[in-house]
Amino acid sequence: MSLYHLQVVSMDGMEYEGDVERIMLRTVDGDVAILAGHTNYCTAIGMGTAHIYLENGEERRAACIGGMLSVMDGACRVLPTTWEWSDEIDVERAKAAREKARQRLADVKLSKEARVRAEAKLYRALVRLGSAGAGAES
Repeated sequence: MSLYHLQVVSMDGMEYEGDVERIMLRTVDGDVAILAGHTNYCTAIGMGTAHIYLENGEERRAACIGGMLSVMDGACRVLPTTWEWSDEIDVERAKAAREKARQRLADVKLSKEARVRAEAKLYRALVRLGSAGAGAES
């Protein structure tokens, strides 16, 4: 399979740089896979698990939340707001965040704005758990 250059740069710095077979991640319009030779493209990133397939066939996963994806002249840049490699996710912290958000959502007197924030925190925790392989319901 053909390779192309990928950079993943988060607020914490360079998360990944090298040649890959493909990257798959969630955008605001749905899931995309970027392969070598992809047309120039730019979109906003949603919340989900990013899958990077290296030239040796290895797959690396990460929780990827927000930011931008750009493909320009054969190179791909991912500029996520949050990027956490699956093996670095604190599963217990993510489970605690999930439970806190669920408890908050159980409050029937919660304002609309507070409910939207709690739903976003719940979804973020679920993405982190799924990316870590801990499952959303574990």
